Amino acid sequence: MEPLIQLNAIAAPLRLANVNTDQLFPARFIKKPRAVGYAQYLFHDIRRTDAGNINTDFSLNQRKFETAKILFAGANFGSGSSREGAVYALYDSGFRAVFAPSFGEIFAANCLKNGVLTARLEQETILSIQEGLDHAQPPQVSVNVDQESITLPSGEVVDFDLDPFQKRCLMNGLNEIDLSLEFNDAITAFEDNHRKTFPWTML
Repeated sequence: MEPLIQLNAIAAPLRLANVNTDQLFPARFIKKPRAVGYAQYLFHDIRRTDAGNINTDFSLNQRKFETAKILFAGANFGSGSSREGAVYALYDSGFRAVFAPSFGEIFAANCLKNGVLTARLEQETILSIQEGLDHAQPPQVSVNVDQESITLPSGEVVDFDLDPFQKRCLMNGLNEIDLSLEFNDAITAFEDNHRKTFPWTML
């Protein structure tokens, strides 16, 4: 997994609360292999009008934000089902950091497993940042995971809090397999001792 220490990228506002995993990655695309490119399915339905046309009012459809890798969203982001495809779609679209007042717990856990930062900010802070991004040219933001800080286009610095375990995993690019392999020597020693103590189990 690619470590995440410093991220300098375009940031986009998403003025929607309670965005669930079905809105992030609609269920009808779950059977498709990730190899086809999940980025094309991110926000698939809310990117479009009822008539199926691209909604130019949706922030990620605007040229200014189309290369965004950082998202400032509304409360309860990633609620709903536990589908990991929602995180795959975000990651495959280039997003490495999402800030919101709150998150769906399973979604946030899946983000960590895939190297995507999720961090909470107060609602008022999110609204202020979103407004600033609307007027910034360009809406370039710097996220420092080590310092737990965000530098906005205006130069203002906003702090956020990370759990130490979350921070360690992100900065070192550790997923569940990597974490298990940290105990490789201890596991190998246990298995060697077990074979010596109970040799008949190997027959």
